[in-house]
Amino acid sequence: QVKLVESGGGAVQAGGSLRLSCLVSGYSYSRGCMAWFRQVPGKGREGVAALCAGAPRAYYHMYIKERLNITWDDAQNTLFLQMKSLTPGDTAMYFCAARTAPYYSSGTLNAVGYTYWGQGTQVTVSS
Repeated sequence: QVKLVESGGGAVQAGGSLRLSCLVSGYSYSRGCMAWFRQVPGKGREGVAALCAGAPRAYYHMYIKERLNITWDDAQNTLFLQMKSLTPGDTAMYFCAARTAPYYSSGTLNAVGYTYWGQGTQVTVSS
């Protein structure tokens, strides 16, 4: 059974940084993709960053990629998302997700393609 558990969210002032963590069990990162999405009330889930087995690079939201770094730690079985220079526009629920389809099969930042989801961690950025 695949289980994804996010942590690391919280309240931070604009300009600050956060590192989100996603502890993964029952899923092998040797295939497929793992990603972070975010969602605000009334809107769909927006792809933030993704890592895919065998892919030449990480994938990032095109407008905020300079402020993001997604990494995977094999020893901890954990996916991380480092975010810096946070703005109120980053306020959202952040979700970790995983899929078994490889990076070349469909959009890596498209929520529709992801099968497994965590419960989310809230990030609130104040001005």
